[in-house]
This record gives sequence, structure tokens and C-alpha cells, in this order.
Amino acid sequence: MKSQKILELGRRVIDAEVLALKRVRQRLGKEFVRAVRLIQRCQGKIVVTGIGKSGIIARKIAGTMASTGTTAVFLHPGEAVHGDLGLVSKQDVVLAISNSGESDELLRILPCLKKIGASIVSLTSSPESALGRSSDLVISTGEIQEADILGLVPSSSTTCALVVGDALALTLLALSGFGRRDYAFYHPGGNLGRRLMLKVKDVMQTGSRIPLVKEEASFMEAVRAINRKNLGFTLVVNTAGQLTGIITDGDVRRLLLAHHDRLKFLKACQVMTKNPKTIEPDKLAAQALSLMEKLEITCLVITDGKKRPTGIVHLHDLLGKKEFRFDF
Repeated sequence: MKSQKILELGRRVIDAEVLALKRVRQRLGKEFVRAVRLIQRCQGKIVVTGIGKSGIIARKIAGTMASTGTTAVFLHPGEAVHGDLGLVSKQDVVLAISNSGESDELLRILPCLKKIGASIVSLTSSPESALGRSSDLVISTGEIQEADILGLVPSSSTTCALVVGDALALTLLALSGFGRRDYAFYHPGGNLGRRLMLKVKDVMQTGSRIPLVKEEASFMEAVRAINRKNLGFTLVVNTAGQLTGIITDGDVRRLLLAHHDRLKFLKACQVMTKNPKTIEPDKLAAQALSLMEKLEITCLVITDGKKRPTGIVHLHDLLGKKEFRFDF
């Protein structure tokens, strides 16, 4: 088979799944909103269940929820009828996933889930399916055409289930105020988690990398110090080397607007912000990030017992330049 033909087949599969996703997106409506609110009110946990390929998707959705602040577990329908139903309580919400809504293994546990008293949300193609009729809420994807040439292999349907599951999990994340430090706590083995579990002294910049000017330095010297270190600020110290202030990019912009005609006559001590925020070197990097978020600043200073700056920690030091993103 020619290379072009192989590419066409591959692209046809992707096109089919993209089309299915667009159709599911259009169908998303009030039932999705009700499901999000039900999960928000849940006093227990989210139990995600499914069989076969849908079971694999269910396991992934449970994992995504658990790692983003929504307590969730995966329940295998086959294991459920052999004792694992014991992990479900009446305070729980069950998210049951089945494209057809007719999977025997899943339908078999529904009466037990209802007897326990758990709320049931189904993610399926039709509210009229056996699963849909037995659910408290149905997120209906509509009929989905699978992407293979036979129209039989779970492909478009599992992709849609996965994406809707992500939509649930990440909508809940956005509504909960779950932040970077929370994500790091649940991912201590990840790069961000490892970084934020370090202490400030392990990530701070020291020595010549600290942008620094004396109080008597001119405004232009302060600007040059900011440019040299490229961190968006410079510290200001007195003759004893003690921290007395900070000048940031924002300060420079405001000064240009207010005093553009006499900037060259100003000294660092006249334009600095006094008493910049500091942090102890033994605090966790996650605590430094939390303080920066609370104060809406991008750097903290570390001082010794005599108030002399010994280090600085910037958002880039905590998150890594390549991983740094603004949260809106």
C-alpha cells in the first residue's frame, strides 16, 4: 500500500473522531450542568464504573478527578458483584459509562446501587437505553459513528466519553479553586510536585544573581540592574547592606508616567517600595508560591539575621521557566 493511502486512512480516523467530538460538544447542555452541581454537593465520593473499553476510560476519568481535587475511585462491574459494592455508600455519586447503555455487567449492579441509595449519573448515547432509564441523570452523547471502516470498533465513542469525563473533572477543578500547590501535593512524584516540596533555600538564587543597588544609586542605575538580571526587579539596600526596598518593572512604568521629566535626578531610595516581602529559607517552595499568589507578586526575598538579602526566589525558580503559565 502506498504511503499516501496509509496517511489518508489515518487522517480519516482522526477526522471521524473530531466530527464525533464536535457533535457531542453541541449536545452538551443542562444535564451536564446538573451533573456538575450534583458532584459538587456530593458528601461522599465519585464512583466511576464501566466495562471493557469504557472501563478503561472510566478508570482514567476517576484518576483525573482524584488528582484534581474530586475524591473518586474506579469500580469494576465484574468485581462489584463479588464484594466490591461494599465501597459504595448512599452519600456517593456513581458515574456509569457505556456507549450502548446495554452492557449486561453494568446493568447487573444497578439495582444494588439503587438499593444502597447512591445517585447515578450515566454517560451514554441515549436516555432511552436501559442504563439511561435507570439513572438519576443522563449525559447523552447521541448516536456516535465509530471511526473504523466497519463502524464497530470502540474508537469515536471512547474518545467522546474520555473528553466528556475530562470536561466534568476540569470544570469541577475550575469551580473549586484547586491551584498549583494543590496539584503539586497530589503529584509529589511529578516535576512540579518535586519542585514545590523542596525548601526555599534549595531553589533560591544567591550571590551575583541577586539584582541589587544601594539607596543612593541613581534611578538609571536601578533600571540597568533590572535589565542585567532580567527578573523584573532590583533590591535596594542601605550602607550596611540591609534590605530597605525593592524597585519593580511596574514601579518603573508608573514613574515614567508621573515623573518622566525628572527621572535622572531621582535616587533609588526615592522610588523604591519599602519593606519588600520576605520568606524564611526553610519554608517549603509551595508555601512561597502560596504567599506570592496571595500577595499577587512574583518574587520574595530571603534575608539573614541582620536583614541583609542572602537570596531571592522568583516564580520561575518555583515553576521552571518552561512550565511557567499565568492562571486566569
